[in-house]
Amino acid sequence: MRWRKDAASPTCRKFTMDQSERIPTFPAAAALLLRGIPSIVIETLLSRLVAVATERHPRLFDRLGVHAGSRYLIDPTDLPFVVILHPAATDGRLRVLPRDTTQLRDARIGGPLAALLGLVHGSYDGDALFFSRDLVVEGDTEAVLALRNAIDDAEIDLSAEALHGLGPLRALAAPPVSHILPLVERLTGVSLSRPNRGGLQHGR
Repeated sequence: MRWRKDAASPTCRKFTMDQSERIPTFPAAAALLLRGIPSIVIETLLSRLVAVATERHPRLFDRLGVHAGSRYLIDPTDLPFVVILHPAATDGRLRVLPRDTTQLRDARIGGPLAALLGLVHGSYDGDALFFSRDLVVEGDTEAVLALRNAIDDAEIDLSAEALHGLGPLRALAAPPVSHILPLVERLTGVSLSRPNRGGLQHGR
């Protein structure tokens, strides 16, 4: 199974496997605090993020083809919940569920939150994450590969999508965020945006 985008891409900041062995995990104390937040709150925020992404990238899920009907369980192993993503659904496209959910799914993508974010943003080499077991894929691997390629082709930047979700407030929020985000990334080692895209500028 191939995940890798062209290594010559100027927008890809790749981490070596020496670095991936030190992929940061979400602080246990913070994860404990998340347990106190109702899942509907997290689900509403993440659903809004997905809605903005699909508005800005209308062909995002079209790229999945027959796999748009697949149910993906996205499992950030250091958080107290999992996410079910069903791209073809017109209602309830994204659900946040307890870790012990028995919800049916066609594929599971599991790993630390930092690894999943780095994969989305092209900061980690997907092949290396898979073979090092930092990222675990179960079930329909073709569906997972289709999702990965769709996200990569659309050049999804979750921080940029979140800013666009602020509507008119985006112009006010973008300048401080564009300065703070790189600092947070350096301090935590977590990829919070797609590198070298300038997507946090308020005009984008």
